[in-house]
Amino acid sequence: MNVAEWIIVAILSMTLLLFLILGIVLIIRLLDLSKEVKKVVIEGQDIAKNTNGIVTNVKGMTSIGGTVEMFVDRYINPKLKEKIKERKKDGGEKREK
Repeated sequence: MNVAEWIIVAILSMTLLLFLILGIVLIIRLLDLSKEVKKVVIEGQDIAKNTNGIVTNVKGMTSIGGTVEMFVDRYINPKLKEKIKERKKDGGEKREK
């Protein structure tokens, strides 16, 4: 082989080496990027789940049915439970006050 062929082979070898190194670096960067994307997706799913719960709570508090249900649970149910306990103690007889 003469000198011109050696120069061409050397240039092609260096170019191939350069692209090989750049390819390896690119693959490593893409793998790191995919890990970050996975983290973002997981966080997005958690936010969506929490948002769904918040929407359900707000919907229950702002609708008439939700307000009535909350009122019944907080105020009427405890009083009703007390009356049921009193009637069980009295043998089921209704008392006049």
